[in-house]
Amino acid sequence: MRIKNKDQLLSHRNRRAREVALDVIEHAMKTVDSYEVTKKLVHIENDRKMIVCDLSYDLSKVGKIYVVGAGKATFPIAQALDGIFGDRIKRGTISVKRGEKRRLKHIKVREAGHPIPDEMGLEGAKEIVEIAKEAKEGDLVFACITGGASALMPLPAEGISLEDKKTVTDLLLKCGASIDEINAVRKHISAIKGGRLAMYIHPAEVINLIVIDEVAGLPWGPTVPDITTFQDAVGALKKNDLWESIPVSVKKHLERGLTDLNLETPKPRDFESLKVHNLVLANNEGACEAAKKRAEELGFASMILSTVLEGESKEAGIVLAGIAKEIEERGTPIKPPCVLILGGETTVTITGQSGEGGPSQELALGFALKIAGSKNIVIAAIDTDGTDGPTDIAGGIADGYTAEKAKEKGIDIHESLMRHNSSYVLKELGDAIITGPTGTNVMDLNVIVISEEINRNYRRSN
Repeated sequence: MRIKNKDQLLSHRNRRAREVALDVIEHAMKTVDSYEVTKKLVHIENDRKMIVCDLSYDLSKVGKIYVVGAGKATFPIAQALDGIFGDRIKRGTISVKRGEKRRLKHIKVREAGHPIPDEMGLEGAKEIVEIAKEAKEGDLVFACITGGASALMPLPAEGISLEDKKTVTDLLLKCGASIDEINAVRKHISAIKGGRLAMYIHPAEVINLIVIDEVAGLPWGPTVPDITTFQDAVGALKKNDLWESIPVSVKKHLERGLTDLNLETPKPRDFESLKVHNLVLANNEGACEAAKKRAEELGFASMILSTVLEGESKEAGIVLAGIAKEIEERGTPIKPPCVLILGGETTVTITGQSGEGGPSQELALGFALKIAGSKNIVIAAIDTDGTDGPTDIAGGIADGYTAEKAKEKGIDIHESLMRHNSSYVLKELGDAIITGPTGTNVMDLNVIVISEEINRNYRRSN
């Protein structure tokens, strides 16, 4: 991943701290590039043996090879498999976010809607189920699953229309529900998610190539057993005051699921007789560890504060700003010059009309309001897939001069946050981080730099 507008981002005050923050992010993202990781884990030796991490296969004894998958970072995985196996791939289909124009020779690439599912995603999901049913004993199915798969591979449960599924998705995204709550609901109104796809693939063998984008940090997807229940799904909707707002078809299905155990998603015990292997290509912890290592290489003390950051985005920004100011003023819990690293996934609660923005952008601006005037503090916050919320912006960068610069331009950051119009602010200030597709999706990454004689320290480390 490369930040495309780095020169613009470094043209403002506190250039050196900004440079460190962006440098750390870029190096962290390189370590979780799903294309490169897949090529390291999967390869063929002497045209006879296939190695998949710790697994070894005699290709002469492997039946047909299939590739399926969905997600915002699924294309690079499929691209690597396409290059590795070539004509050995019998059939393959992946569903990716609309705008991905690249194509593969042996695997069909379907563009679909995200974060709201659409007809193209539905058609892709049906095709993936066809492939799953086609696979037989002795065949091998690679399932490439990354963040965004829930929206990009929609196949509603019987009795639920795509429109009703879209309505539920929209309500969940706007209410501020956590990603775990959203996924509990989506899995229980789906005919394919929560492990059900693995049941279609059986008795063929499944190799899951997964990029984790959930706070729980566990393998997940339509070919992995589900640990949530219909009760969890109903509870999530009621907790977020959505139970009375969801379509009747969805409510009836969930109510049936509370009493009909046959409707429940497959659990770990249901997978005991299945041949399913889970390989985690990348996760948020790996990105944070790589960020920490790079910061130390640059001569900064560093600390991973959390890999499970959650909550309302702008409020999380305010809290993190308080920690940064404590370090700047008192040197606790770590002395500057230092770098703080946080991963996770914050949320934005939207009521009424809203502008354009995303969680990482709101976090950066919430942070900016509380560090106004500081000469030492910078934050860079991104969604690691390169698209923060429903935008083409990865995230934002802010320092102690951000609020002052906004005021000079007649921009009220607080008002823009209230209207969820963070993209407008960051674009106007030249502080929107643009990366394009990154090849991964491991939740959000936030890097905070608190400098002290930063110019000398940064030059010395280089």
